[in-house]
Amino acid sequence: QVQLVESGGGLVQAGGSLRLSCAASGSIFHINAMGWYRQAPGKQRELVSTITSGGSTNYADSVKGRFTISRDKNTVYLQMNSLKPEDTAVYYCYAETRVTIFSTYGDYWGRGTQVTVSS
Repeated sequence: QVQLVESGGGLVQAGGSLRLSCAASGSIFHINAMGWYRQAPGKQRELVSTITSGGSTNYADSVKGRFTISRDKNTVYLQMNSLKPEDTAVYYCYAETRVTIFSTYGDYWGRGTQVTVSS
């Protein structure tokens, strides 16, 4: 199995910064895309940012210019600057993973880390 463990969430004032990390471990042949989604109370889970194994990145319009995604092998990071109260959510890491050379890619998820931005 594949395990994803997030860290780095917390409480921060508006305008502050946080850095999230997510490390993938376990039975991994190859990880294609990794990234972050978030879910605020009463809202659907939404894409925040993704990064492929080749380094191509994608951002939600709401975080462009403030968040930066990066990756080191099977660990993905999300540097979040100029945080706003509307960024408050549980942030989930995911990895598009192939567990063996014979398998197809599947999405694996972490348990989430809470980010709270106070005004």
